[in-house]
Amino acid sequence: MQIMNKLIRVIAMCGLLCINSSGTDAQVASVKTPAKLLTTCHFVLLSGGIILLRATVDDKDDSLTFILDTGCGGISFDSATVERLGFLKKKSNKTIKGIAGTRKIDFTYNHRLNLPKLTVDSLNFHINDYDLLTSVYGVKIDGVIGYSFFKRYIVRIDYDQQQIEVYSKGTFKYPSGGYLIRPYLSPLPTNELYLNDSRNILSSFIFDTGAGLNMLLSNDFVKDSALFKKRRKFFITQGEGIGGKKLMKLSIVKLVHLGPYRFRKVPVYVFDDVFNVTSYPSYSGVIGNDLLRRFNLTINYPEGIIHLKPNKHYLDSFNYSYTGLGIYELDGDVRVMDIVPNSPGDKAGFKPGDIILSVDKLVLKEVQAVKVALQNAGNTVNVTIMRDKQLLQLELKIKNILNR
Repeated sequence: MQIMNKLIRVIAMCGLLCINSSGTDAQVASVKTPAKLLTTCHFVLLSGGIILLRATVDDKDDSLTFILDTGCGGISFDSATVERLGFLKKKSNKTIKGIAGTRKIDFTYNHRLNLPKLTVDSLNFHINDYDLLTSVYGVKIDGVIGYSFFKRYIVRIDYDQQQIEVYSKGTFKYPSGGYLIRPYLSPLPTNELYLNDSRNILSSFIFDTGAGLNMLLSNDFVKDSALFKKRRKFFITQGEGIGGKKLMKLSIVKLVHLGPYRFRKVPVYVFDDVFNVTSYPSYSGVIGNDLLRRFNLTINYPEGIIHLKPNKHYLDSFNYSYTGLGIYELDGDVRVMDIVPNSPGDKAGFKPGDIILSVDKLVLKEVQAVKVALQNAGNTVNVTIMRDKQLLQLELKIKNILNR
């Protein structure tokens, strides 16, 4: 009897081993290849969180500057860059939409984007005019890298080291201590989050690393959701994007919930979405990179995943300063070109065309440095300008938007 029981146990064990072996074979057959690191590239992070990446195209030696932008549904060149490099243009019936307008676009086809140790081939670039962005950032913008690139790889953006890592498709081990979301790709990545001000609102937003702000809300969403109380005070300001410049309203949202993460008193812009950039009511606005840069991001479009892990910028304070000045870098000078009526800049006496030379006696020659110097909410700064070949000093009282 004991022998029989042992025999039964042996047979049962053999059967179990056979079943497990068969199941393992099936699993092995379906296991994906581990993702492989293809390249590491350093980037420059501008004020507002804009990522600038250097690359070459085709067999050209020119090193070009691109914005890395999840808010771009393809990949694009600046029109002046296309002319300079002599690329062939072809007309199309396609249009692109921006915050301030729409425009028809041409294409240039079948190019290669060259990063260190990685060439991305068969890319069709649409052509746009990025002169305005060049003057906003003070750096020649040659193009925008968007969905056409992201859809092919796993891209890890490390804001601590200011570098991106590009991996092949495959199984990927995400860093511990983070949070994984599964955005809807349309092809822009969108996901739900909570806003809380006068009430708690759940809505969908576009994740846009190319937007140099925290959040941009459609005015229709703000009205329909009654997010703010009617007595809420807004500050009139200006934003720039595809199509030109656009007047907006600036305020704060008391609480923003992004997964398990909470941000308090977040500056937000509200704009009249005339050209339906946000496709409201499908989406209510944009989460920009001044918020997203507080996480190291792993963007895995092939699997429909974005992983967020708080980084050393997670607790950075928000910029609550308001001047009402539109400042650009033009012909090597930092100039004031737009002034909101009754804003601090208007009251200080700025005029269109003023050249900014220094802030509090600190000589500044780049627009990015000037903008950082004016992120001084609630304080008064002395700005030296040149107007009609005369040096003037203006006293600018920078508004703190928290003090509404």
